[in-house]
Amino acid sequence: MKTRITTMLGIEYPIIQGGMMWVGLAELASAVSNAGGLGILTALTQPDPESLYREILRCREMTDKPFGVNLTLLPTIKPVPYAEYAQAAVDAGVRVIETAGRSPEEYMPLFKANGVHVIHKCTSVRHALKAQAIGCDAVSVDGFECAGHPGEDDVTNLVLLPAAAAQLEVPMVASGGIGTGRQMAAAMLLGAEAVNMGTRFVATIEAPVHENLKRAMVAADERQTALIFRTLRNTARVFRNSVAEQVLAIESRDGATDFAEIQPLVAGVRGREQVLEGGDIDGGIWTAGQVIGLIEDIPSCAELLARMMAEARAELDRVNAQFGLSSAQ
Repeated sequence: MKTRITTMLGIEYPIIQGGMMWVGLAELASAVSNAGGLGILTALTQPDPESLYREILRCREMTDKPFGVNLTLLPTIKPVPYAEYAQAAVDAGVRVIETAGRSPEEYMPLFKANGVHVIHKCTSVRHALKAQAIGCDAVSVDGFECAGHPGEDDVTNLVLLPAAAAQLEVPMVASGGIGTGRQMAAAMLLGAEAVNMGTRFVATIEAPVHENLKRAMVAADERQTALIFRTLRNTARVFRNSVAEQVLAIESRDGATDFAEIQPLVAGVRGREQVLEGGDIDGGIWTAGQVIGLIEDIPSCAELLARMMAEARAELDRVNAQFGLSSAQ
């Protein structure tokens, strides 16, 4: 399946593994790339730029296929040396960088001077157009169904994707709520030239998280996510567990939400140590998209991508046949 995205990135299938905190390590990224997609290392999972450089080299030992790095630019209490992380990725020879959060404009000269393809993740058409204007090579349009931060506009991909496609000239990646070949085919019909998946890749053999987490995702349905931080206008979609319910209860009180009361519940270290590593599903906050309702097994990345491609082709063939068109290529 050849698109502008597969040609640009040098990959076989139009499937990208999104950057995920604590999950985007070499084990997963290399598995996705070896399976024909584009694996992504998460820069800020590494404690410092030097560690990112070493993780990129480690990933290169596991795959000779293209892979990228996610750099999420967000305001933090403790300053993050984003420029140094960006430089480390460039110095290590990475040629695909997925940015998210605020605009990557200040880093574009560095990326362009080193032949880096930049894919910026956006949750609205206006932000996608801005990314295009500053020179991003593609945009990843993230619908309301997604895990993590869906923005504050609450527009789902059934509307957001065609709205963005109608105005963009650079290729568009569909992100958020996707985990099957049927959905990939639908995203293509809505104007996408690739899909980006996060949650679905967590429930794979190679994902470096506790097995309990993967099994909980298989057992869950599409209703088992929660939107927290809405009162703070920093909405995040997470798995609906007892900790998420506590946060929702605090946010439902009259008056302004005191983040200091929520902070111990949502600490990232707590989620990593108790949930992702320890396997306690109620040990902390962990992000998950509504696509958990479509996850029914824990395959290898190779099995997942092969299945998705076969299913997408079958769905496109079915649509073509239904309308009397030639077979999908």
